[in-house]
Amino acid sequence: MGGLRQTATTLGAKLAIAPLAIALVVSVSQVVRAEDTRRTTEVRPDACPRSTFRVVVDVGHTVDVPGAMSARGIAEYAFNLQLARNINQGLLDAGFQQTVLLITATAPWRGLVERAARANSMHANLFIAIHHDSVPDNLKQNWEYAGLKNQFNDNYPGYAIFISNENTDPAGSLQFGSLLGRELESRGLHYTPHYTLALMGHRRRILVDAEAGVYRYDQLIVLRQTRMPAVLLEAGSIVNRQEELELGTPERRSLTSTAIVAAVENFCAARARPASAKAAASAH
Repeated sequence: MGGLRQTATTLGAKLAIAPLAIALVVSVSQVVRAEDTRRTTEVRPDACPRSTFRVVVDVGHTVDVPGAMSARGIAEYAFNLQLARNINQGLLDAGFQQTVLLITATAPWRGLVERAARANSMHANLFIAIHHDSVPDNLKQNWEYAGLKNQFNDNYPGYAIFISNENTDPAGSLQFGSLLGRELESRGLHYTPHYTLALMGHRRRILVDAEAGVYRYDQLIVLRQTRMPAVLLEAGSIVNRQEELELGTPERRSLTSTAIVAAVENFCAARARPASAKAAASAH
């Protein structure tokens, strides 16, 4: 999510040549809530009304404010855009015809407010912000790649999922976040625990689901101001030199995309269940 400065011209060049193609202590009550969430979401995906369930897939950052820089000098935005496109297509192919790929040109903070407002105006059922991770600058090391000086940190690979208790539906956000983490873990991916460490300073977060890798981050505008369940996914660390290479492959993007589609199917079905139960009860 970090942001090293880069001009649009430089970013365009990197996109053209990119070889990659683009927490703190876990409280008992939070763990219990996460466990309850997992138990209550075991429903059949075919119960989901896919044709009317709208998912907004938000491409993190912008061309002009591209986010973090990878270990090999590729802007985060390039990774975000490619993965978000894969997710969007996967959801469309799965029958979620109302899916929206949200690309915003307006720079933060105004652009972040705009993203939430656009999702709200669409009456979306779910908001997923797509990002790729970095670490604080003081944890990075210097190295040279392709004749250029870059920075890396190989210590903290893995995804991370963030939710906000200030979202209008924090329980729904946790429910989807837990489902997503379970799907990612079932495909051999693992979350990074480094957000719980003291070395993260003010970037430390509370881990609310220690099995699925869901963290609480109340300050994120796109999670606070959206009026539907919302999560932010850091799909992996682009400053980790090995994971950066993996994140640049179609195989890794496909793995993440299929996990997200499966989580959306289960979440959609779980959200439909109360309405179905109510309708059945009124019919008797």
